[in-house]
Amino acid sequence: MYTEEETELLRTRYSAHPCPETVEELAECLSKSKKSIIGKLSRLGIYQRIQYKTKTGEDPVTKAELVHRISLALKADLPGLEKAPKATLKTLCSNLSV
Repeated sequence: MYTEEETELLRTRYSAHPCPETVEELAECLSKSKKSIIGKLSRLGIYQRIQYKTKTGEDPVTKAELVHRISLALKADLPGLEKAPKATLKTLCSNLSV
């Protein structure tokens, strides 16, 4: 359970600087786990999830998404294409301007 004061502290500090370091500081300050802090921030509607990026800094795309884009561009069902290497699928997508 969080007191009103703790809840207000979470709101003000996290809203001012929404990052994983703030979550860690709040967990240490309030003697709670990081998961507890994240859960409370989520229930308050202010938690901002970290967006995963690939090593190259791009948004992640699954092979299934790439195959779907290629299928739409070619207007054809392409069974087995998902077994192709991801780099090949990316090249195909870029050459099809998908």
